[in-house]
Amino acid sequence: MEKKEEILRIFPDYMRERLEKPLERADKLEEIRLGIGRPVRFLTSGEELFLSYRGGFGKSIQDAWFITEREMEEIIKNVCRYSMYAFENEIRQGFLTIAGGHRIGLAGQVVLNEDGSIRNMAHIRFLNIRISHQIVGAADGIMEFLYEGKRFCNTLLVSPPGGGKTTLLRDIVRQVSAGNLYGTGRQVGVVDERSEIAGSFMGIPQNDVGMRTDVLDGCPKIQGMMLLMRSMSPAVVAVDEIGGYEDMKAVYQVLQCGSSVLATMHGNSMEDVERHMNAGILEQNGGQVLYRPEDIFERYVFLERKRGNCRVKEILDQKGIKSEKKRKELLCCS
Repeated sequence: MEKKEEILRIFPDYMRERLEKPLERADKLEEIRLGIGRPVRFLTSGEELFLSYRGGFGKSIQDAWFITEREMEEIIKNVCRYSMYAFENEIRQGFLTIAGGHRIGLAGQVVLNEDGSIRNMAHIRFLNIRISHQIVGAADGIMEFLYEGKRFCNTLLVSPPGGGKTTLLRDIVRQVSAGNLYGTGRQVGVVDERSEIAGSFMGIPQNDVGMRTDVLDGCPKIQGMMLLMRSMSPAVVAVDEIGGYEDMKAVYQVLQCGSSVLATMHGNSMEDVERHMNAGILEQNGGQVLYRPEDIFERYVFLERKRGNCRVKEILDQKGIKSEKKRKELLCCS
């Protein structure tokens, strides 16, 4: 199914006509933002466009399509196939994943249990349709840096939000699993807490993550890493957006079991990495760092976004030495 058709199926039939022409640009589309009483916004290549009621684009809200409460309810019912109960667990987590690996973020009134945990989400009023884009070959320019001999090094990808780290992570997983010029195919285990890496729909990855890759979809990172080690014997464990003492404790346990780790983290520098690794424990431990980056990771790939393109800023080894080898500048989405 083409990406355009996958996105159109989110909406009820009578709304699709006005979306047909705008979705001809689906390959560049990043997000569709919907909110009751607010204009429909398309985010594409760093540009925000308003969708008009007639189905065209504009940079002004004067002729924009404003979503009504009834339209929002019908979109949600359509996505959930008119069975909200069947999707209750996903709604509780704040997002739904649909065919094609696209993810729909949800916001509205949260209903809590007595212990303060989230029971459900009522009166959903805002949607963020995040369009899945797999870029096969995004990691081609850095794979040689991630191996020593034929062994995959423990690797951390670091960037600010929107810097392309998940896109890069996905392609590294695919290449490590399938095998590449620098190493034979390895068994990979992916803990996909927010369904962003594999983009699984009903447990089936919608993105190509390699034939030797097992995916735990919607599973919390810490429990997922331990579950994979007990049940699937991965040579490499991949996880998105780690940070904090408990996450690092789980990563360290994976390393003690003999597997390699591939992970991402928000940040801009090695100082950010060290702070995030020990978040939550510094105050309790008198400010003393328990986990040092060099004790866990052997490669650091720092990413940045410039003029709508995601690029590698620098690659450091375990000692913090910058690689002087040539590499492709453009690696991820544009």
